[in-house]
Amino acid sequence: MLIDVDRYPQLKSLCWNRPAATTLGPEDALALYERNWRHVSEADMTVEERNLLDTLVREVGRGAFLPQS
Repeated sequence: MLIDVDRYPQLKSLCWNRPAATTLGPEDALALYERNWRHVSEADMTVEERNLLDTLVREVGRGAFLPQS
């Protein structure tokens, strides 16, 4: 499964230094969220993006979300 970052505003903002139209594998996407969680605005996450993150945590993180501060 490849994730089109353009569909997810907060994830897209975390990819500011990557080429346009970037896609990420699920492991990379979850790692990016965890490493940069302090830059994510949960209030601005769309329902679709929240569902993506929940799926990544459940399937890739085995239920654990470990944001770094």
